Amino acid sequence: MTYHAKSDFMRVMLERGFVADCTDYQALDEALIKGVVPAYIGFDATASSLHVGSLIQIMMLRWLQKTGHKPIVLMGGGTTKVGDPSFRADERPLLTDKEINENIAGIKAVFSSYVSFGDGENDAVMVNNAEWLDGLNYLSFLRDIGRHFSVNRMLAFESVKSRLDREQSLSFLEFNYMILQAYDFLELNRRYGCLLQMGGSDQWGNIVNGIDLTRRVLENQIFGLTTPLLTTSDGKKMGKSQDGAVWLNADMRSPYEFWQFWRNTTDADVGRFLKLYTELPIEECDRLGALEGSEINAAKICLANEITALAHGADAAQAAEATAREVFEKGGVGDDLPTLTLSRDDIGDGISIVQLFVKSGLSKSGKDAKRLIKENGAKINDQALTEAGRMITVDDLSDAIKLSAGKKRHALVVLN
Repeated sequence: MTYHAKSDFMRVMLERGFVADCTDYQALDEALIKGVVPAYIGFDATASSLHVGSLIQIMMLRWLQKTGHKPIVLMGGGTTKVGDPSFRADERPLLTDKEINENIAGIKAVFSSYVSFGDGENDAVMVNNAEWLDGLNYLSFLRDIGRHFSVNRMLAFESVKSRLDREQSLSFLEFNYMILQAYDFLELNRRYGCLLQMGGSDQWGNIVNGIDLTRRVLENQIFGLTTPLLTTSDGKKMGKSQDGAVWLNADMRSPYEFWQFWRNTTDADVGRFLKLYTELPIEECDRLGALEGSEINAAKICLANEITALAHGADAAQAAEATAREVFEKGGVGDDLPTLTLSRDDIGDGISIVQLFVKSGLSKSGKDAKRLIKENGAKINDQALTEAGRMITVDDLSDAIKLSAGKKRHALVVLN
């Protein structure tokens, strides 16, 4: 639908392409004009970092704060023990309390780059739903909350229906997830006056459940806003790259590799990604996105710089660009490349080049590395590598070795 927003937040969301659907555009817009609106997005702690698939939600919370409202980052310390079944073919592996708490600690580091936390009216807060879920009395919960849910309606939600239609098992544990997420919204409304839940469009059913539950129990009006499920123009899911997930934490994906992921954006996605993942004015995003031929490369560098500066700081973005220029334009090594450090014990009488490609992260497996070499996609010190059986000795590592997989992925191997 076409809705002309009056509030700054809704205007930004609509202009920049963040919105897939909203439960009530006009009423939410009016609430945003009246005063500070606390809004939340939930993140389950299934890993010690979020990846770029979550970046659209993180940017929503950033824009929410920039336009004068209050972001609530809800960590799923409780719901992670259940696992969200939405549009999954199988059950998530169950994590221990210790693993969940370690993951939450890692994820906290991500958010400090995007929103400011504190006690002010529109300062962000981070909340863990284990606070209210861990202590629930099962029978009381069933009586007080469970009675508001229709199993017929829950079975009709696409996230559940698609799993059942494929005759894939859906455990009773997972089936409870949508009730628990709905209860999160109720509790956040009760505790923090939270008026809005945001999330990907796969969360629509869960969000609507929370709105309905809060209306029934507290008689309060609250809202839901969803984003499109993003894929790249060639149909790939956001957050994945050739060598795995593109994590936001620097200890899991170096700033250089992060920068390189965005530098490799396909031409057709540049304008859209500039609007979603940077704060450049809309007009500039459109101008850069419309460039063609070799000029689009300047737009991709701008995209990579802007996103990396937000995630890791301006210095990291500049260092990554400088390294890329050194590696690609001058054929050099660059100071910021991912580095594999080996000891003499690691090398022994020699280590195979195939192992180095795997250990450096340039190949997923020995088979993958051998195929890369066979297809002439591997280089060592910018020279074509043709022998998969080549061994590297301690003497070979008197100077750093540069490995390359294709034209855009590189790593250094150094001796400790």
